[in-house]
Amino acid sequence: MNLLISAAVALGIALVAVCATFAIALARRRYDTIDTFWGLGFALVALVAFPYGTGDLPLRLVVTGLTVVWGVRLAVHLHLRNHKLPEDPRYVRMVERAGDRPGARIFVRVYLVQALVLWFVSLPVLAAQHGTGIGVLGWLGLAVWLVGFGFETIGDEQLRRFKADPANRGRVLDTGLWRYTRHPNYFGDACVWWGFYLLACSTWPGAATVLSPLVMTFTLAKGTGKPLLEKGLHRTRPGYAYYVERTSGFFPLPPRRTTPRSARR
Repeated sequence: MNLLISAAVALGIALVAVCATFAIALARRRYDTIDTFWGLGFALVALVAFPYGTGDLPLRLVVTGLTVVWGVRLAVHLHLRNHKLPEDPRYVRMVERAGDRPGARIFVRVYLVQALVLWFVSLPVLAAQHGTGIGVLGWLGLAVWLVGFGFETIGDEQLRRFKADPANRGRVLDTGLWRYTRHPNYFGDACVWWGFYLLACSTWPGAATVLSPLVMTFTLAKGTGKPLLEKGLHRTRPGYAYYVERTSGFFPLPPRRTTPRSARR
């Protein structure tokens, strides 16, 4: 019952927070404000759920702390990356296609949908608040979380430094973690949520939340993450096609040996 209550409260908080974020977006005239909120939303849900928890206190503290650390880092990273740039082209295209009421369409199709996805993906974090402790799967989850957080943080920093060098304009980052996967940040993000899932597996309700990390992984690898990003990169980075040929799309793997198509006969 307590889990159901915390889940209901978390859903309400997510919806209210998204509505507030939309109001801020209208004031800023930047619909991509939701991108910065994404990480903060998870942190907020974890903090709200904590008082409703009835499970093992160390487990609750660990899961809540890790969620806040992950969410705040992501929000800060996206804010620093985006605040000096123009509106995200995805939202520009939505406004152009929306007709007379672009705000209403974006609110329903982006903001409300993200609130529901955020809540659904957060279910392992909510379930862990009622877990029995950090067992074998929990320690494995911590290890997976650390690997994911490392991939995401290091990958983002490597990309930031690469883009900060004017000499790299139009070039493709293919060193560091980006040598082994085209999206170390997305891979890391997926690992983080599989880590949370394993931490929640000390009870059957936690184990039943397996669809949450699956949804996050699918979104990153096949949904609005990797496919949309790569579509634009193929247009703006001349060497990106060759990078795709030799580099794993998601899971880190040794680069494939191949010859650029332009050099083939």
